[in-house]
Amino acid sequence: MVKITRKKIKIKSNPKRVLSLFLDFNYNDRIYDIISKISSLNNNAIEEILNNIFKDFEKRHYDFKNIILDHYQKISKNLKLSRELTLSQKLLIGSYFTKEYSIESAALFNPSIVIHPNQNAINDEMIRFIMSLRATGEGHISSITFRTGLISKNGEIFLDKALDKVVAAKKVEDIIYNKSFLSKRAKYDNRINTKVFEFLPDAFSMKEVQRIIAEIEQKKLLKLYETEKAISDIFDNNYEVTFNKNIPLNSKVIFPVSKAESQGMEDVRFVKFSEDNKVSYFGTYTAYNGKDIHVHLINTNDFNTFSIRSLYGKATMDKGMALFPEKINGKFAMLSRQGGNCISIMYSDDIYFWEDYKVIQKPEREWEMLQLGNAGSPIKTPLGWLLLTHAVGPLRKYVLSATLLDINNPEKVLASLSKPLISPNSSEREGYVPNVVYTCGLIYYGDKLFIPYAMSDSATSFVTVDLNLLLKELQKNIK
Repeated sequence: MVKITRKKIKIKSNPKRVLSLFLDFNYNDRIYDIISKISSLNNNAIEEILNNIFKDFEKRHYDFKNIILDHYQKISKNLKLSRELTLSQKLLIGSYFTKEYSIESAALFNPSIVIHPNQNAINDEMIRFIMSLRATGEGHISSITFRTGLISKNGEIFLDKALDKVVAAKKVEDIIYNKSFLSKRAKYDNRINTKVFEFLPDAFSMKEVQRIIAEIEQKKLLKLYETEKAISDIFDNNYEVTFNKNIPLNSKVIFPVSKAESQGMEDVRFVKFSEDNKVSYFGTYTAYNGKDIHVHLINTNDFNTFSIRSLYGKATMDKGMALFPEKINGKFAMLSRQGGNCISIMYSDDIYFWEDYKVIQKPEREWEMLQLGNAGSPIKTPLGWLLLTHAVGPLRKYVLSATLLDINNPEKVLASLSKPLISPNSSEREGYVPNVVYTCGLIYYGDKLFIPYAMSDSATSFVTVDLNLLLKELQKNIK
């Protein structure tokens, strides 16, 4: 069997705090009451309270003042206030609608990894990487965090220092979308009266849509029923977030901001995607709202600004989608886990719309009988597409294995390992979710695979694998 080398690196969860909007109630009367009480305070009292707040919290966060002011703007934008408030009043009100959320107080796990877009000042024997992690805190809400580091050709891994101060990405407000963008997505929501598009300009914001719909209803031109809510959901699911460019990547957190992912952004699988000598980074993840799941796609070029889009179509109804790093025969290609326990493949001309899929690998062996899925995007090798897989056997024991797909026709499985590549050992079995090793991606450098993996959802480490030896082992099983 292929030898794996476990590294002594162990990335453990460490409570880190982001500032998020605290609005566990939707009663305007309660908001007005708080604003009224603060408005009645004299300036000295307000300044004294603010000074104590800044003393306790400002050093724990980037851009503290602007964040609490932004939270004031969010809760007050639909309120009718009798007079303009002072900056200090706004800051104090904003502080009452702000909370610290400890992003990884429960767990830190399920990593993916890509080669960093910036390789400046790195010698020829090393490369820089970016690793994403699923951080889980209060209420089991998951967010996306990052770690960076270096790997060498001889298999050494050097992690950059973890930073205690973190900040959540800021949602870009009032994005302008065109009519085609909205109409293509409206086909998947029968709440929308598509005749509304006749009244829309070629490009618009959500505020403009709301104004136009209100005018249509006032003049009784159409019966729109839930059209506005449905369009609002499309805007909510398709958005952008950004960071201050001076924030280090290790301090960046993508925290849920849409209703569709209010209970978590789970298991992102990042991949470096190349087309026509242009490179971009995509990441598929599971958006969870406490009841339903759906697959969303992140796109970034710089890991500072991120475009978030919902995926549409009959083939997007399950977890674990992983994009190929390039087009296959002119089409985007994606692996998934349709039906919950089989590996499937799908193709599309549009990266956001997926209709059909084909099952290519089913559970057969005792250690994969319960569930079989991908463990991130495949990598291209001289023998074919190398796909890392995850599998679940008795007592919900998760293992990692490997499959080889045809380079030109990846729906053809050439071979798979007859035994797991990585199984949880005695030191990896205990944790938040016991008996689990899991990953969302790998990279290779030189002749080695570098695989970050989660150990029972409690910590993350690395293994290295000789790529040529793994391919030789797979060759023994070619059908």
